[in-house]
Amino acid sequence: MEGSNGKRPQGEEEEATAGSIGGYESLHRLLESNLSPELFKEASRLLLGLNCGRALEAISLPDGTTALAKAHSFDVQAFRFNVDKEFLRQPRVVRVGLIQNSIAVPTTSHFADQKKAIMEKVKPMIDAAGESGVNILCLQEAWTMPFAFCTREKRWCEFAEPIDGESTQFLQQLAQKYNMVIVSPILERDVNHGEIVWNTAVVIGNHGNIIGIHRKNHIPRVGDFNESTYYMEGNTGHPVFETAYGKIAVNICYGRHHPLNWLAFGLNGAEIVLNPSATVGELSEPMWPIEARNAAIANSYFVGSINRVGTEVFPNPFTSGDGKPQHADFGHFYGSSHFSAPDASCTPSLSRYRDGLMISDMDLNLCRQIKDKWGFRMTARYDMYASLLSNYSKPDFKPQVISDPLINKRA
Repeated sequence: MEGSNGKRPQGEEEEATAGSIGGYESLHRLLESNLSPELFKEASRLLLGLNCGRALEAISLPDGTTALAKAHSFDVQAFRFNVDKEFLRQPRVVRVGLIQNSIAVPTTSHFADQKKAIMEKVKPMIDAAGESGVNILCLQEAWTMPFAFCTREKRWCEFAEPIDGESTQFLQQLAQKYNMVIVSPILERDVNHGEIVWNTAVVIGNHGNIIGIHRKNHIPRVGDFNESTYYMEGNTGHPVFETAYGKIAVNICYGRHHPLNWLAFGLNGAEIVLNPSATVGELSEPMWPIEARNAAIANSYFVGSINRVGTEVFPNPFTSGDGKPQHADFGHFYGSSHFSAPDASCTPSLSRYRDGLMISDMDLNLCRQIKDKWGFRMTARYDMYASLLSNYSKPDFKPQVISDPLINKRA
């Protein structure tokens, strides 16, 4: 557990160095420890926004949850998004959890041992979520394996499993035990279509049933992220899953860079969109606190952003056609999982280098309240956008550019 100043306790500083910000778990902890209370309050207002006109409220968790966090050394934080009181609708408060984690054993270990060790590592965090009364829980992208898609080695396809495979069966028991919806992003083996591989999220209901799946819509081809070596763009559209606790959707990793992807989930009625990811600091960290928060604002829904943690070193060095020397790791997965709300407020982030569980209470009535306040849906011009997109998709598309007829005239 972190110390009162947000740093690791004495004797653990060396471990913290790799992913910390000057020894601190997160930017929020750094500011909290180095600014006066007045300045920190103002910085938090600017960085995290206000929820219903006031700072986001931290909530206490059961002793069993904090005991698990201490025993297994994972970060745990919890916050509440409030709403304005309504007179004709009852509150719709849902408790949502996000889990981030590093791999558990070296990538040189037997594949079965790697998968088993990750499942054993994640289970106490799921238990902590269950102990805390979490209704909806989301794990990180491809949570059962190292994120090996930088290597372009096909042997990592062995981690792929059917929709109802080992990891789903493992989580089904826990979903039923804790009456909890669990979103499980895995590497899927499509046994009905030539055994091809997909990057897939399995949505497990609170009764342990499989509600459905969503396959990753956008596949990166940037830097070391050579994922199209393993799987291509998904074919499931933009499904929204109506669960016992609300309407949820899953925007997997790279899809967060595509505003229309976020929009489509909103048009289909999502109230919470979960974004399980695997991304590294050098590539994307400046984007991380912006994109999901913007999506929550623009689409009037909640967003849960999850990123794995740690540096995963692979047996064989690789290159990515960018002129850089060969290397054996992606870089540092910076964690920093957090929630964003439709009113522009957001939680602080989990640790940049430790496993963690982020919990939030959110009243889904806030989604409609913000729609009424800002009128984004009412003022949108979907007919105009649809016409442009339809024309853009045609081979003979011509951009609507009006040139100054005197653009080349000398002064």
